[in-house]
Amino acid sequence: SLASFLLLISVSFLHALTLDEAISLSKESLPSYKASVLSVRSSEALYQATLSPYLPRLDASASYQRLFRNAEEFDSRLYDLTLSYTLFDWGNRNANRSIGKLNLAISNEELRRAFLDLSFQVKVAFYTAMALQESVEQRTIQLRDANTDSEVAEGRYKFGVARLSDVLQASVRKEQAKFNLIQTEGDFRKAMTELNSLIGKPLESTYDLEGSLEIEGDIPDPGILAGFALQRPRVKQAERTVQIAAQNTKISRSSFFPVLSASAGYTKYGGDALTSYDEEKTAALTATWNIFELGKFFIHKSAGFEETIAQENFRDIKRQVLLDLQKTYEDLRTDTGKVLVAREQIRQAEQNYSQALGEYKVGKGDITTLVQAESLLADARDQLIRSRLNRILTKALLEQVAGIEKLETLRPEGEKK
Repeated sequence: SLASFLLLISVSFLHALTLDEAISLSKESLPSYKASVLSVRSSEALYQATLSPYLPRLDASASYQRLFRNAEEFDSRLYDLTLSYTLFDWGNRNANRSIGKLNLAISNEELRRAFLDLSFQVKVAFYTAMALQESVEQRTIQLRDANTDSEVAEGRYKFGVARLSDVLQASVRKEQAKFNLIQTEGDFRKAMTELNSLIGKPLESTYDLEGSLEIEGDIPDPGILAGFALQRPRVKQAERTVQIAAQNTKISRSSFFPVLSASAGYTKYGGDALTSYDEEKTAALTATWNIFELGKFFIHKSAGFEETIAQENFRDIKRQVLLDLQKTYEDLRTDTGKVLVAREQIRQAEQNYSQALGEYKVGKGDITTLVQAESLLADARDQLIRSRLNRILTKALLEQVAGIEKLETLRPEGEKK
């Protein structure tokens, strides 16, 4: 579409992609989301079709016969036009129209669910790529620190104040840092491929990502989130299913009562074998009542059971949704605490490495302590990135569970960034 094309141009020009742009591009290109849009249109057409029983029905027919009687042959032609209309059917057509409307509502909720799933997938891919981009930068710093350790060890060895084992140990750590960097760069390229697949760009495309792994402001209260979670597509669909089951019960009940209909017809006869009249006009009022059929009793009984089943499923889905919401909320609180600890850990690891490097340079420390301090610093950096990624992904999951696009939209205006 034109909007998608303009968005692609703007992204290419800026050489940076935001999360909102990625979600918009995904809506334009993801086949599963397009299928959900078409499903809504299909349901709209079926809902419109349920209007048909409320309108008259017009049927036309024509037939030709060749008759053979006592060695004689005759032609017979018949033309018939019938107009019929159901006057009253004890709520059958009304129930079918209601079901059509409810199915349309379910399709609309399915479209909303598809968007929430799409949004979550893009967020996961986007934030994962962003975290790996940071990891590449941190691995580069790690390699730089390992190079520094190796250079210091080689310099001390040249002056005869360090052993060859110091140089070898530092060299091994440097090669490990190179290995880690290569692995992380490969992971980053794969993450970008995943993101490109979701937003409809060539898989090998490269560009900057604009955004942050940080969470601004406080998380809304679970009570507020619960109100939104109970409006999730899954919950609304279950509610509509209960209403459909009630309409099916109404349909099964209507089979116990007569159907009243009216019809008018016009028939014209032609051919050699003419009757005493060549046309016929009719008008009729018909009541059709199935007095006994064993199956309809059990169908009505089954419809009652299905209605109760739908109600129980609806209550269970609400229970599951509220449970998932609370568990995800607690996960987010836990991840937030982990980020705070990881920040403190990296602060101490940086101080520890700086101290170990300084002591080794002046001959007060050993290479094992220095290499271990550098390794602990690299691990702390990775842990901080993983902790921030886990927290932002848990936030994205909480948004999906609550059925909203962004938690920030629930904050008071003064708290929004």
